[in-house]
Amino acid sequence: MERGNTALIEAEAILKAAFWMDGDFVNFQTSGSTGTAKQIVLTKESLLHSAHAVNIWLRVDPKSIWGLALPLHHVGGFGVAARTYAAGCGLAVYEGKWDAARFAVWIAEKKVTHVSLVPTQIHDLLAAGFQAPSSLLAVVVGGGKLTEASGQAARDKGWPALASYGMTEAASQIATQTLASLAVPYAAAPMELLPIWKAEETPDGLLRINGKALFTGTIEQGIFSRREGEWFTTSDHVTISENTLTPQGRADSRVKVMGELIDVEAIEKRFLELAQGAIREDTFALIPIPDPRRENALIAVFEGYCPEEIIATYQSQAPGPERFTRWIALESFPRTDLGKLRREELRRIVL
Repeated sequence: MERGNTALIEAEAILKAAFWMDGDFVNFQTSGSTGTAKQIVLTKESLLHSAHAVNIWLRVDPKSIWGLALPLHHVGGFGVAARTYAAGCGLAVYEGKWDAARFAVWIAEKKVTHVSLVPTQIHDLLAAGFQAPSSLLAVVVGGGKLTEASGQAARDKGWPALASYGMTEAASQIATQTLASLAVPYAAAPMELLPIWKAEETPDGLLRINGKALFTGTIEQGIFSRREGEWFTTSDHVTISENTLTPQGRADSRVKVMGELIDVEAIEKRFLELAQGAIREDTFALIPIPDPRRENALIAVFEGYCPEEIIATYQSQAPGPERFTRWIALESFPRTDLGKLRREELRRIVL
């Protein structure tokens, strides 16, 4: 893929194909991992504002080459094309179904310098033992959490993994680790807030953001609702300190069990720490379901098989409200095309 004008023309063609030139807005279908389907409406200005900020943050210049390996109908993939357009730099497009081996060859051949990936893609590259090419300067990991163990394993293989936190409503990234963080061991958090965002915690610990890259409104069942006010309150619990952000879980991850408020995500994390890498974090989920006696029952769901010995150890150590009520194994988890778990669909399967 040539750099300069040829890449710019291709980036513009991609944006046109995704209705970039159709009016002033771009709509993205989203349901997150738990909610109902809706469209997030973003302006071209907000998308380019985010693109410029990310390029500056990651030191993208006209000689850089962005690799597009995410779907364009998601803001993560569309954002890569927008960043190429904004920077006037090179663009390499990975085509076809995801395959770690083919991707590893492609990214080396195209001399990609910057790429956005999701944790599932990182796991696949690590499982196959692929080494990153020397041209690669930054791998922005979004769409889910990459654990410390996986992030460090990626860096050990030369993949310069940078944890990021973002959402469609923010036109992409809100917080992303700096290139300087590559000089120290990988940590999933904290992440530095991009300069385009004002952020604060609500009294309940939810994240509120304000910035020019915010969405304009939403479309649900064909009805457009404009965002009200300059600030948007998310459904994520966070801690903000010295211009950094640490995710603390979804608001809906906290449920009552036997009269105690417990954090489902925190229990998932503790179980994975107990497993010490014996199971992949994307093959385990804890699903709370209504229970007449316990208020909520905790159902441990595994992809492939149930690790009985690890479960027995966890059950012997966990307080009563945090113990699994039962555990099951499924052949495969329902996922988005980015590999993100569809928790609401998994809940329906468990019920």
